[in-house]
Amino acid sequence: MGKSLSQYRVDLPPDEIPDHWYNILADLPEPLPPPQDPDNGRRLELLKKVIPSEPLGFEFSTERFIKIPDEVRERYIQVGRPTPLIRARRFEEYLDAPVKIYLKMEGYTYTGSHKINSALAWVYYALKDGARLVTTETGAGQWGAAVALASALFKVKAHIFMVKASYNAKPLRRFQMQMYGADVHASPSELTEFGRRLLKENPNHPGSLGVAITEAAEYALNNGGKYVVGSVINTDILFKTVAGLEAKRQLELIGEDPDVMIGVVGGGSNWGGAFYPFMGDELRSGRVRRRYIAVGASEVPKVTKGVYKYDDPDTGRVLPQLKMYTIGSDFIPPPIYAGGLRYHAVAPTLSYLMSKGYVEGRDYDQDTVFKMAQVFAQVEGYIPAPETAHTLPVIKEIADEAKRTGERKVILVSFSGHGLLDLGNFADVLGFGKA
Repeated sequence: MGKSLSQYRVDLPPDEIPDHWYNILADLPEPLPPPQDPDNGRRLELLKKVIPSEPLGFEFSTERFIKIPDEVRERYIQVGRPTPLIRARRFEEYLDAPVKIYLKMEGYTYTGSHKINSALAWVYYALKDGARLVTTETGAGQWGAAVALASALFKVKAHIFMVKASYNAKPLRRFQMQMYGADVHASPSELTEFGRRLLKENPNHPGSLGVAITEAAEYALNNGGKYVVGSVINTDILFKTVAGLEAKRQLELIGEDPDVMIGVVGGGSNWGGAFYPFMGDELRSGRVRRRYIAVGASEVPKVTKGVYKYDDPDTGRVLPQLKMYTIGSDFIPPPIYAGGLRYHAVAPTLSYLMSKGYVEGRDYDQDTVFKMAQVFAQVEGYIPAPETAHTLPVIKEIADEAKRTGERKVILVSFSGHGLLDLGNFADVLGFGKA
């Protein structure tokens, strides 16, 4: 096959799945601001009880590479890893600019998103601790689906607390979790003391990820389970660096070196999982030369209007406070369809990098994003998840800039999920089927 055709798609054989995860704490120029406990140690003690013990240790480790257990690597292969790197040539033609666009296609995993990369690790470590069940929260449903599948593959029960607005708006995501055998609860729920209190105050409470986190932690604590974390903390990002390490190898095979990295931020694990292995190289060299762009929803503007301060990761204030860019743990986001972007804060490691000026922020509104998603589907044939589609206006921005300056750019995008279970949401916004 000629070189031009081979660069449409770059695949790795299964035996080239990375055997270690990458930990960016080893390469930060200074220690990350530590968690704070305003309740005299009570929150930290709770964390030790509900989080699997080995991952909790990873959270504070400065070891650069951590070995991936064989049991996890085997299941990575089972669920579709390594994922391909695909060049979006038709989108390049549409943009008519001197850019090359490479997509790391995390939607090619069995659950349709990057989330399975850490779910398998979390459930594995929960079982090592003897957990009777696992719990977690989910917004759009991708993380919940990943935990449901990981639990099925490791043969343990999963209880998923799904933000009520998404529970109602995304029934197919819920059905996917139930297909894997998980119990899915609309949050706030009657299953926890915190949920019952919120429902008493407001029976129509739409829920939020902060609320669902509190419920999931409380349920795990009271039922012999372990709570598995879907984003924000460094350990979860570490588990997801399998994607970024694959992408590095794939780009090396075709001799490409990206100038711009673009990914969406719900809590930060998709972004960090894809790009921390690249950024780590630059931090070690002493110079960050690439442009790194973090994209959010303008309806939840944490990456552009958030304040860098200590805040609660959950609405119920049961977990230790973290220093993050935040719009407030009490923020109740509007029920936009990009449910995975509705979290109120940015991961501490990514927040630190933003505060140092290494990472730029962008926000886009739902109408703009969904129209771009339709264009992308028509030229590339792939329907992106609502969250993932938020990268498209930024790609266009970079392309338009390259067209003005004539400077060629290579762009790497974390294409974090497909939108095949979100077609009803696209139809609602774009007006399909209306007279």
